[in-house]
Amino acid sequence: MKIAVLAGDGIGPEVTAEAVKVLKAAVGHHARLELTDAPIGGAGVDAANDPLPPATLDIAIKADAILFGACGMPGDEALPYMTRRGAGLLRLRKHLGLFANFRPAFLFPEMIDASTLKREVVEGLDLMILRELTGDIYFGEPRGFGLAPDGSREAFNTMRYCEPEIERIAHVGFATARKRRGKLCSVDKANVLETMQLWREVVTRVGTHYPDVELTHVLVDAASMMLMRAPKQFDVIVTGNMFGDILSDAAAMLTGSIGMLPSASMASGTKGLFEPVHGTAPDIAGKNIANPIAAIMSMAMMLRYSFDRAADADRVERAVRAVLADGYRTADIHQPGTKRLGTREMGDAVVAALNRARA
Repeated sequence: MKIAVLAGDGIGPEVTAEAVKVLKAAVGHHARLELTDAPIGGAGVDAANDPLPPATLDIAIKADAILFGACGMPGDEALPYMTRRGAGLLRLRKHLGLFANFRPAFLFPEMIDASTLKREVVEGLDLMILRELTGDIYFGEPRGFGLAPDGSREAFNTMRYCEPEIERIAHVGFATARKRRGKLCSVDKANVLETMQLWREVVTRVGTHYPDVELTHVLVDAASMMLMRAPKQFDVIVTGNMFGDILSDAAAMLTGSIGMLPSASMASGTKGLFEPVHGTAPDIAGKNIANPIAAIMSMAMMLRYSFDRAADADRVERAVRAVLADGYRTADIHQPGTKRLGTREMGDAVVAALNRARA
């Protein structure tokens, strides 16, 4: 199992270390792990004056999977695009063709009171947001700064999709829904944007190959409202890069904390990049208070998606749930009556739960 470990910036190194700790406990006794650390983001700039150093890219290309922490820091927006610390991840996604971003939003029963929404709204929540990851306005050209006709400064970005890009993510969406509850909701803004008119047309056409999957179309503004009002109506949501970025972070808060949720970014085969969705959180970096559960659950997705080790992934997920059932919480999800742990201690607790289950 050749794994590139790109911990990155902020709390990335802390939570990634706990994911690696749990990985070794879960499979280290019956699998050969080849873990290679490499810098990315601000760590890449410090090491090689590049947020995605060539050596890091080479390691990522040769790996079977990538375990990623976080990159990007305050002040990035003031830097040229290609030197922003957060651009390291965007460039890596593009280089590796990681076009399908799986962002599950699920609620552990033990965490139901951590959500700010009413119990009846979120109890039993289990949805998947599938975000197209290598197209759309984040990568469209032209982009940049210029002068408007009146001489004032202007900035511009281009929302752009071609049919093959939409077709491949739509196929993944339908295939994913077919393995779940058979419902796919395509989210767009077809009433305003030509890009999204093409999106809706192509998704509808692809849907004719999946008659067993129920397809609906919802505008992104309505979808955001429905996520907060009645999220359990969704099974799989497929959407573009920018809308998926926003909706998946909103959906994360249904579960009580963005520190709880993992993600997988997949290429056309089994190669993927697995990362928590919470970002670098520099205000709490180095304080041993970050929640490592999203990183640990991302590692479980890696076992499932890239290495076909569903049994090991299940064991990790059960261990996380056991820890929560025992009342252990990090600062972001701590409530009266629960026991507060630090980042390292939460990782240790998950390892202990794994070992208890094995005994």
